[in-house]
Parts: sequence; C-alpha cells; structure tokens
Amino acid sequence: MSSIDFETVALDEAADELVIIDQTQLPYRTEILRLKDQKDIWDAIYLLKVRGAPAIGVAAAIGIYLAAKDIKATDFNDFYAQFKKAKEYLASARPTAVNLFWALDRMDKKVLENKEKPVAGIVALLKTEAAAIREEDIEVCRNIGEYGLSLLKPGMGLLTHCNAGQLATVKYGTATAPMYLGLERGYGFKVFCDETRPLLQGARLTAYELHASGMDTTLICDNMAPTVMRNGWVDAVFVGCDRVAMNGDAANKIGTSYVAMAARHYNIPFYICAPTSTIDPACASGKNIHIEERPAEEVTEMWYKERMAPEGVKVFNPAFDVTDAEFITAIITEYGIVAPPYGESLKNILAKKQGDENG
Repeated sequence: MSSIDFETVALDEAADELVIIDQTQLPYRTEILRLKDQKDIWDAIYLLKVRGAPAIGVAAAIGIYLAAKDIKATDFNDFYAQFKKAKEYLASARPTAVNLFWALDRMDKKVLENKEKPVAGIVALLKTEAAAIREEDIEVCRNIGEYGLSLLKPGMGLLTHCNAGQLATVKYGTATAPMYLGLERGYGFKVFCDETRPLLQGARLTAYELHASGMDTTLICDNMAPTVMRNGWVDAVFVGCDRVAMNGDAANKIGTSYVAMAARHYNIPFYICAPTSTIDPACASGKNIHIEERPAEEVTEMWYKERMAPEGVKVFNPAFDVTDAEFITAIITEYGIVAPPYGESLKNILAKKQGDENG
C-alpha cells in the first residue's frame, strides 16, 4: 500500500490519538504515527512529519482538542488558562503557515462561545469542531479543484512546485485538486513536478503521490522549470501557498517566485490555489510575512552519505519566499477565482465567505 491509501490526518476517536503519515519517511516507507502527547504533536508539526498549510491546521485542531481533554479543571477560568497555554505552545511550532493559527483561533473561539457550559461539555464541542474542520478541508479542496479545472482543457501540460497535494491536506490537495479531478474525468494531463529545495517535497511527495495515482508525472530539478516552459510543455502553473496577504502577495515554498517570474516571461498563467483560511486579513503585504529559516544541515548533509558542502561555509536556508501579486494570474479559492486587483477582490471573497458562514 502507498501513502495515498491512508488518510493524511485523522483522529482515532477510540484511542483519542492524532493519526498522521510521517512524511519525512516518504517515499522510502509509509509510517503511520499515533500521537497523544503535546510535545510529540509539536515535534510532528515542526519537523514536517505533518506539513502543508491545510493539514497543519487540521492537525492543530485535533491536537488542541487532545490537550483540552487532558486538562484537569472544573472551573472555566482554570480550564481556559491551561487551554491558552496549550494553544500558544502548538502555535509556536511553525511561523509561516497561517492555517495553524486560524485553526487554533477557531478552536479558541468555540471555547469562549461556550464558557457557561461545563468543562466536559466544552471538550466535547472541541472534538466536534476539530472533526468539522477536517471534513470542511475535504470539501474546500474539491471546490478548489472544480474551479481550477474550469480553467483547463484535456491534454494540457501542468507544472507544480513543492507539495500542495493530498499529502498537504486531508484529500485532493489544493494545487493538485484540478489534476486529481482531471484524472477522474480522463483529461490526460501531463504534470511536471519541481523537486523543491530544501526538503525535496516535490520529488519525495508530489511526484510520489501523482505517480502512484496513475498520472503522467515527470520530475525536474528546480532550475529546469524555465526550460520546460520554453519547450512549450507547460500550459499552466498551479501551486499552493501558506499565506496570502491582502494585496495578493503569497508565501509558498522557496523557489515559487522564480517559477512565477519564468511563467510571466513565457506568457504562461500562474495560479495560486488557496483556501480562504490561508488568506490573512491582518497581513497587508508580503513584506509582513515572517519567513521561516531551516537548519543549514538540510542543505549540506541531509541527502548525502557524506557532507556535500565544505565545513564552515555559510548557508542561507529560507523555507519560503514571497511571490509578488503582479506575477499571479489568479488566486483560486473554494468560493471562486480571485482576479486582480487583489486589494478589492480578496476583500470580496472573504465577505462572501462571511456571508455564507452567517447563513
């Protein structure tokens, strides 16, 4: 069995455990982790055992529910003080993916809305909310897939960077959702996957899951993207993202901005696939997005039997970069396709979401 035969993130209700695929072990082996302890859940998020903005959000929601379940308190104020501490701890695991904070804030809101209830009742509601966040992720990704597929024709060549696939969500993925729906409907897409430094998620994860699904998949190194574009093999680029600023700037795995600029040069549409939970109303522009830096060893040693770089050499290893809004053709959300000017269109799509939530 491959990883696509398992759910990326789930709650084992009988055992009260967060169940994830350890993505650091792919594609070599499929290892299922069952986590209860908050330190283990924090490590899983920080060490990218669970990764991808939507999957991180679902994992955080389940994680904070498990933390709440273990709180020994009958008084709300005591319970909430311990809940806030657990929330802040999980939030410290990753700084860039806004879904982490979005999911934790949503769980926090559920607590405050029900502070008059007994603690046991609040915990039960948190379990229900975590399950709802997970199920909504599946529906969100499918909707993104439908909107994305509406922009495509059978037989097209597509390029994606990093992993915004099923492994980054509960199902379908974001950037890969149009590809999976196209596969179901016989579109015959040809997909190019950038290997994606520094952790090679494109090679280890995207190429793995798309190939395992039966899709026509070709792996390329990051610096080959302009060549396949110049050859006429790419008709559209689909990537995910970890945060969208209100001016349309988007943070995604390092190298995404380079792909966007190459796509602009070759007149290829470049699409960001983003759940509305990834749009940050508090973030004015990409300049306000904190970019996570990873350990130097991920570049110099991680993929080699012996150290590849000379001892003592300095290493700059940002995990993400920001693609300026001017290079983004459109942002595809579960509520529709957002086009420039993003300052207005992003506000409109969030208002549409708010209206839907308010019924």
